[in-house]
Amino acid sequence: MVCACRQSQQKKFTTSVHLFRSALSGVARGASPSARPPVLHPARGPAFMMAAMPQPQVDRENIASTYQLIRPHIRRTPVIEVEGADFGLNGVQLVHKLELLQHSGSFKARGAFANLLMREIPAAGVVAASGGNHGAAVAFAAMKLKRPARIFVPQVASPTKLERIRVVHAYDQVETLLGQGTVGLELESQCPQLDTLLVAVGGGGLIGGIAAWYGSRIKIVGVEPEAAPTLTRARQAGRPVDAEAGGIAADSLAPKRVGEMMFPISQAHVQSVLLVSDDAIVEAQRALWKVLRTVAEPGGAAAFAALLSRRYQAQPKERVGVLVCGGNTAAVDFQR
Repeated sequence: MVCACRQSQQKKFTTSVHLFRSALSGVARGASPSARPPVLHPARGPAFMMAAMPQPQVDRENIASTYQLIRPHIRRTPVIEVEGADFGLNGVQLVHKLELLQHSGSFKARGAFANLLMREIPAAGVVAASGGNHGAAVAFAAMKLKRPARIFVPQVASPTKLERIRVVHAYDQVETLLGQGTVGLELESQCPQLDTLLVAVGGGGLIGGIAAWYGSRIKIVGVEPEAAPTLTRARQAGRPVDAEAGGIAADSLAPKRVGEMMFPISQAHVQSVLLVSDDAIVEAQRALWKVLRTVAEPGGAAAFAALLSRRYQAQPKERVGVLVCGGNTAAVDFQR
């Protein structure tokens, strides 16, 4: 085990980063998270650990109340309306929701604050398992709320310790879904006339929360990398199942499977799921930079890749929302 721990002398919190080699035991695949506490599992994504409290439902009312709770701690990220012709998409009205400008560089900060504010936090603080955006978001939220935090780049946890802690999933957890659902609430207030919204899918917390907010009032389309088709495989099987996990966006869009909680929401309110190639994602990154001077990570550009590659065929005068959900990338080098 390699451990790097930094303690601030000015603030009363600690953030630690741990690297592990072994695989982590978890909830049996296919088991309902409501039947027992979820367990930290690399095949099902990053997680929090904290004390359990009664869970609300993932619906519009609770998303709205969650937004009021987390609003003082998050950014109301901007939207930019663009003529599709700027990207060679004639006749289409584009609305980009720039969630890459959120604290810590992605939408994950919303779910992180929701978890820390809605759940009872023990004195030992919180633990997040993530090698990417989730870990960065939890570290940021914990710092702002002055809570101890440890960030694990996972893969093992002692069964004895797991018996004494509550594990809260990064995407398969009610509070996380509610937090991510506030993206939909915010976007609807900023652009109430959307026809369609394209959303990248990894574990499904983002699209699950957004779909719970919008219901079927607009067309919601999921977008996944061809190399990580988690929701596609789940829809084919009729339940969450293990899928391939690779590709250029693997650090943000490649868990082994989608969450159990988001799946029925997606079945009810996500119209379709499209697959895009790594090349299409890279081209979308380039186009966002060339036209909007926006630097998106691969996962953050995946939704736009579906439109730019014509995997999603927009109708004339259709108002299409594109969620640019993350910007944590080293693509820009200011040393050159």
